[in-house]
Amino acid sequence: MLDSDIILGHSLVPKHEIMSDAAVERVLKQYKVTKEQLPKIKAEDPVAKAIGAKKGQVLKITRNSITAGKAIYYRVVV
Repeated sequence: MLDSDIILGHSLVPKHEIMSDAAVERVLKQYKVTKEQLPKIKAEDPVAKAIGAKKGQVLKITRNSITAGKAIYYRVVV
């Protein structure tokens, strides 16, 4: 089993996806923010490395939430 399989398959690691440029633009417009205002995630983060995220890309993180069902977070890779 590869390290990325272990990392991404762990029960405590939420789903991480690299967003398309069009999807990023929609999110930035929806929340009226710039990419620089988004929270950050380091390119060296184990999950970012496992999914092949590059600096400047935006990740969509979907977490299970007891109160909301699902919670979506966005992070820009630095």
